[in-house]
Amino acid sequence: MCGIVGYIGAQPAAPFLIEGLTRLEYRGYDSAGIAVLGTSRTTRVRTVGRVRALEASLPKRLNGKVGIGHTRWATHGPAEERNAHPHISADGRISVVHNGIIDNAASVRAQLQADGVEFSSDTDTEVLAHLIARSDATTLEAAVLKTLGRVTGTYALAVIDEQHPERVVVARSGSPLIIGVGEKEMFVASDVAALVRHTNRVVHLEDGELATVTAQGFRTFDRASNATDRTPVEISVAAEDLELSGHEHYMLKEMREQPGAAETCLRGRLDERFATARLDGIGLDAREMRGFRRVKILGCGSAYYVGQMGAQMIEDLARIPADAEAASEFRYRRPIIEPDTLYVAVSQSGETADTAFAVSEIKRKGGRVIGVVNVVGSTIAREVDGGIYLHAGPEIAVASTKALTNMGLAFAMLALHLGRLHDLSFADGQRILRGLESIPTQITQILDDEPAIAEVADEIAQAASTFYIGRVRGFPVAREGAQKLKEISYVHAEAYQTSELKHGPLALINAQMPTIAIIPGDDLAERNVAAAEQVLARKGPLVAITHPGVELDHLGVRSIVVPKNEPELDPILLTIPTQILAYRAAVALGHDVDKPRNLAKSVTVE
Repeated sequence: MCGIVGYIGAQPAAPFLIEGLTRLEYRGYDSAGIAVLGTSRTTRVRTVGRVRALEASLPKRLNGKVGIGHTRWATHGPAEERNAHPHISADGRISVVHNGIIDNAASVRAQLQADGVEFSSDTDTEVLAHLIARSDATTLEAAVLKTLGRVTGTYALAVIDEQHPERVVVARSGSPLIIGVGEKEMFVASDVAALVRHTNRVVHLEDGELATVTAQGFRTFDRASNATDRTPVEISVAAEDLELSGHEHYMLKEMREQPGAAETCLRGRLDERFATARLDGIGLDAREMRGFRRVKILGCGSAYYVGQMGAQMIEDLARIPADAEAASEFRYRRPIIEPDTLYVAVSQSGETADTAFAVSEIKRKGGRVIGVVNVVGSTIAREVDGGIYLHAGPEIAVASTKALTNMGLAFAMLALHLGRLHDLSFADGQRILRGLESIPTQITQILDDEPAIAEVADEIAQAASTFYIGRVRGFPVAREGAQKLKEISYVHAEAYQTSELKHGPLALINAQMPTIAIIPGDDLAERNVAAAEQVLARKGPLVAITHPGVELDHLGVRSIVVPKNEPELDPILLTIPTQILAYRAAVALGHDVDKPRNLAKSVTVE
């Protein structure tokens, strides 16, 4: 969601702050601002809208060498300049940027107002600036610590103080924050994307940690002021990985990167000798893996839907019960954590707050949890007991494509691994291996059909509402397809099990309601075709995403034909056309594909 950047060093801070905020635009935001500490005072500039508007608003001479910046996604108060970060204390001395939510902000605000403090915004963050400024502590670090003792909630924050111009104080609890280590200059950010042009050495703050950052280095400590002595680690993300490279949108670039990303995900993990998958990062031996009697997958949004695909793969190949659940609901229903259940947390960013909270709940109750994440060093990657990295490379567009596909591959490998530890035969293991090896080439074949899929998308874009339907393995594909369409094209879309059509949704079918039907070439093909006929009988337009050999000519419908793989793996490939449909519909409607309204790439608040 919101993005944080900070700089302290020998160079003017403003250029880095603007560049860093631009790098974080993909996270989703509605306003932006910076505060730069000069020789005697702080200059603050804030705007509603894009970072380029902020840059255009900067004074010509802004040479301060200490500064913080922020992109805001509205939580408390509308997207107005007065609510944009940074927020300052009444005397202008303290400037704060903050990601997260201060849960008790209303009560603290009331106390401050009773003491005569006047607020200039609706935000929860402003209380932090006033509390720090009003503290009787002798150092900025002590003032921040005292303030954090008065508030509850989640935060990543960076603070500058006119009385202490040689430092930036940062803190983290529940929201990511990273320190970048340079030569006589230091950086702060909520995402490595803001730092990659300047350093490849970073420190990930842990929950409950703070740091004092100066031009010469940093010092990390906990809430009790005890030193934590963090050591920088090297990151492998390159600046060119974050460029558009001639593509119209990041989403288009990332869709087209899927064959290569899939190859990277599979590389070194397919074991021909034993017809299984090697997943050394899980950190569990064969005896421990065989001890699990159930698998529970937790994710949000698209990660939840691919988790449903994964649960089906695990049941098919390993023949042990598996299901997926929305991580956002998990901890609120007082879940029973079973010792013989393997929990799997799924998140592209590894920072999804709801999923991270679910991991904490599982670990607090003694459960075993592994992660399926894309970002090395992320919160979830550090908290879980082991896991599977996706190796999809940086994903900038809000709508996940290549990371989603690699999640499907990760679950396929996990299912194969579990299956071979149970009763899956060597021959079936080889069958799945051959299927996995074919997927990168088959994704390329689907992408080559993009012009034909775009024609269908142009028609879908004109609809006010759509249905996506699928049965068993096809239902998660339908759910993910509907999610993609509504999140970037804003065309309303609902997903239903094909078998549920006659139990209510058929009432909505008419000539203006297109249906996208997932019809794999499996043992349920005839039943799916029969359901399609029910839609057509009610004059509903229908598009079939299907396989070669499925007989649909007699229906006279538009078909998107996807290469056939093994039945267990088909959902991974059937999802690709739904990405293209959504993308092309959004383009046809003139929407900002990479930054859909009201959404963020990494949801770091509840």
